[in-house]
Amino acid sequence: MTAQALSHTETPTEPRRQAARPSDQENAPLLEIRGLRKRFDLSGDFLEQLRFKGGRLVRHQEFVHAINGVDLSIRRGEALCVVGESGCGKSTVARTVMGLLSPSAGEIHYDGTRIDDLSPKALLPYRKRMQMIFQNPYASLNPRMTIQQTLEEPIRLHHPDWDRERVTAKVREVMASVGIDPEWGARFGHEFSGGQRQRIAIARALAVDPEFIVADEPISALDVSIQAQVLNLLMDAQQERHLTYLFITHDLAVVEHFGTRVAVMYLGTVCEVAPTRTLFATPRHPYTQALLSAIPRLEDDRPQPIRLTGEVPTPVNLPSGCVFHGRCPHAEARCRREVPRLVAQADGSQVACHGVEEGRL
Repeated sequence: MTAQALSHTETPTEPRRQAARPSDQENAPLLEIRGLRKRFDLSGDFLEQLRFKGGRLVRHQEFVHAINGVDLSIRRGEALCVVGESGCGKSTVARTVMGLLSPSAGEIHYDGTRIDDLSPKALLPYRKRMQMIFQNPYASLNPRMTIQQTLEEPIRLHHPDWDRERVTAKVREVMASVGIDPEWGARFGHEFSGGQRQRIAIARALAVDPEFIVADEPISALDVSIQAQVLNLLMDAQQERHLTYLFITHDLAVVEHFGTRVAVMYLGTVCEVAPTRTLFATPRHPYTQALLSAIPRLEDDRPQPIRLTGEVPTPVNLPSGCVFHGRCPHAEARCRREVPRLVAQADGSQVACHGVEEGRL
């Protein structure tokens, strides 16, 4: 995504966000994630876990530690962007928040109510308030259903008392709002381009009038020119419908223009959380600094990118202490034995780094 393609959307976003909600509600967290952990078992069934070791039969288990103690809060009306390398746990956080995965530990609170332990029936009202846009528009639409049927399905589920005329009118309205001709409802998903399919997926998310949307890399599978159109559509929908976003992406140029705040993840942990302008102007965590230094920029005097040594550790065997210490040029003994916690800074950011906490960085 180029800055030029998005420059016309940068100026109005912040003021319109601030005007969307009353000031007393803007700062109230809509979603809170506390100590979230998710691990996936690699060991197979019970018999596959049995091993002979030292002449004894022992049980051996292995896990992928995808999320490791994530704490995040999202305020009403904002767009929190979660960034990081592939495999850092961004999408796992998104799917766990939406209830598609069950957390191994921790809590998820929505509008003051804990939702991660609710039954499917008790969770149904929150399904209407929380919707998700998936990464791959070619896989997220049912190939056996027309677009009309695809968009009618969530409306009928959450509004069983609506008659056919009202459902049809709602489908036409939401299709028009995302730039899709309502007359195309009789077509199937394979008849549309990737950008059109993603617009349909956005329409499906908006069909039940949610207040919170999780967007899991919704533009990564699209051409650059189409990415700008879809981003503009998401920003317009946010301002018109007072939406709150959890936006998962690896494109830092998108983050700079779309996000209200940014959370940087590395190997299942949150390294830094900061307002977007603060993060891009003065990144504090060494990993954030390396990440931002890799952005291509047309500047003669730009500094050389920070080159990290070593490889990303495996999430099966996590390193002790700070998970970034093996690649960090500022790591010391404390970093190797003690897990850092997010500490609030004077500029409004939160940084999980012993070096920053001790004043070394």
